[in-house]
Amino acid sequence: MCGIAGFLSVGRCDQIRDSQKILEGMADALIARGPDDFGFWSEDTGIALAHRRLAVLDLSSAGKQPMVCHTGRYIIVFNGEVYNHLDLRKQLEANGVAPAWRGHADTETLLAAFVAWGVRETVGRCIGMFAFAVWDRRERALTLARDRLGEKPLYYGWQGQGHARCFLFGSQVSALKEHPAFSASIDRGALCLLMRHNYIPAPYSIFQGIQKLLPGYLLTISFEKPQPQLVQYWSLEQIAISGATLPFSGSDVHAVDTLEGLLRSSIYQQMIADVPVGAFLSGGIDSSVVVALMQAQSDRPVKTFTIGFEEASYDEAVYARAIAKHLGTDHTELYVSPQQALDVIPRLPYLYDEPFSDSSQIPTFLVSQLTRAHVVVSLSGDGGDELFAGYRRYTLGAQLWSMLRFFPIELRRVFSEMLLWLPPQAWSQVFSIFGKILPRRFRASNMGQKIQKISYLLHARNLNDLHFGLVSHGSSENIVLNAFEPPTFLKGNSPSLLGLDETQRMMVIDSITYLPDDILAKVDRASMGVSLESRVPLLDHRVVEFSWHLPHHMKVRDGMSKWILRQVLYRYVPSSLIDRPKMGFSVPIDHWLRGPLRDWAESLLDVSRLQREAYLNPQLVRNKWSEHLSGRRNWGDYLWSVLMFQAWLETKN
Repeated sequence: MCGIAGFLSVGRCDQIRDSQKILEGMADALIARGPDDFGFWSEDTGIALAHRRLAVLDLSSAGKQPMVCHTGRYIIVFNGEVYNHLDLRKQLEANGVAPAWRGHADTETLLAAFVAWGVRETVGRCIGMFAFAVWDRRERALTLARDRLGEKPLYYGWQGQGHARCFLFGSQVSALKEHPAFSASIDRGALCLLMRHNYIPAPYSIFQGIQKLLPGYLLTISFEKPQPQLVQYWSLEQIAISGATLPFSGSDVHAVDTLEGLLRSSIYQQMIADVPVGAFLSGGIDSSVVVALMQAQSDRPVKTFTIGFEEASYDEAVYARAIAKHLGTDHTELYVSPQQALDVIPRLPYLYDEPFSDSSQIPTFLVSQLTRAHVVVSLSGDGGDELFAGYRRYTLGAQLWSMLRFFPIELRRVFSEMLLWLPPQAWSQVFSIFGKILPRRFRASNMGQKIQKISYLLHARNLNDLHFGLVSHGSSENIVLNAFEPPTFLKGNSPSLLGLDETQRMMVIDSITYLPDDILAKVDRASMGVSLESRVPLLDHRVVEFSWHLPHHMKVRDGMSKWILRQVLYRYVPSSLIDRPKMGFSVPIDHWLRGPLRDWAESLLDVSRLQREAYLNPQLVRNKWSEHLSGRRNWGDYLWSVLMFQAWLETKN
């Protein structure tokens, strides 16, 4: 795992003021991603590459980057892992096109494969997570690539004017900002998206003219063709449509066996490293599957890590402890005090170097920090909800719309207002009293927040509207001054997804938006912030492709989500340790804003400050802040987006 950066300059590199110093500055901005080594390479054609290394495979100098292929044609900076690179080496050797290997780094394998097969075909053969930039000396062209699901980030864009014009790229925006040509201003449309979703969906970034490369894409640029040429080498939309067209027709047992085999293979490959390896264990289904299959393939106790909170409604450590004991892992847990969690907040604008406001970023950082004290690589269970219909919104959305569509929207709006008569805390108390007599499928934590959410959903005009409401805060354009919300895959630019039902559509859209831009970005920045490599075996594309061939009744059955994943897990862990309402990985932001974070928030939401900065509507912000403090409404998530932008704004220069 590493950090990459570089630029392609209209002017010659030797005409740029101190190009080496620029590369060093860009790389230094990524030092947490690669604390073990630094390298740079440039030539007077105008190309310059920089690399920060976190040594995980081949710790010797044979793994140093930027790396040049054995023919001298390709030069690469690479971030990530190619888990099947040893198999690729065998193929190259069998075909008689392998070089004399200098070491056993996957980067060297990639370069040899580029020489033999070309960049696009090689990427199609790779199993892994990656973002890389490769310069082709013969074609005088730069190619950027990002993995299929978006585990690794990559930003790019043209900056500067005239002979100072440069195409910049890097693992994080902070690296691009170190180049003297960088002059991008804040994109108010992207800010609208942050206010709605907690994150900024690709291809947008917080800066005008700077984009995120979409997962599954290659980008090529050259002096002759300065406009980036984008090619999609893998499409989740097409995988989903193909799976729905040709569904798996085998028995339940055959399906469970096949999934277990794919997961075993993925996890085995991802356990390979030249440094200590462990796993996050939350006690939920996804991380428990990963740990169970790790332990089944290990000759020693797997190192597992979890954090807990004193607030019972936010604490899953007790469940993780029970599963770790059953599996026999070497388990480490840390109970985090509210003050320890609050102490993370000043670091967030630096960790997430564009504004990001999923509040589970706090526990994700804390568990990463705990884990890094013991291992360098950690496997996580992310991705299971999107692949196996784990989110409640997949069943809730369809059930809710089946009822709502029979009622006039005017009547639903009245009922929405009625639900808001009680504040969220009161609804939570009601459900805590009567929850035990309700059917299991109606039990959930934080019901006050969920009731408030349902009140907004009553305004939906169709199921697509309902899904959009489930994954957003509501209207964002009024709160951002002089702005409009640009189209995204969620709204305005949605894929057609012909042949998929509404639940499948929701799962696809979540997988190409929420998964890479929220979940994976959160894990990447939190883990890389402490120089920890996080791997996600459920997102091996072979597992993803198989999941989309499974009929829905193998994912949701008898009201139980992730049915097939549970069946795999039950082979290793008794169901009594697993079957319970989903909690999520969260912190009580709404309570903290009324308590220990109140003074901090008040300073960031000061009216004169908001007026001076002129990004957000002071009156709307202050109204929501007042309602939240009074307890009449819970605007915790919404205000967290405002506060994370305000905190980031303080640090952007």
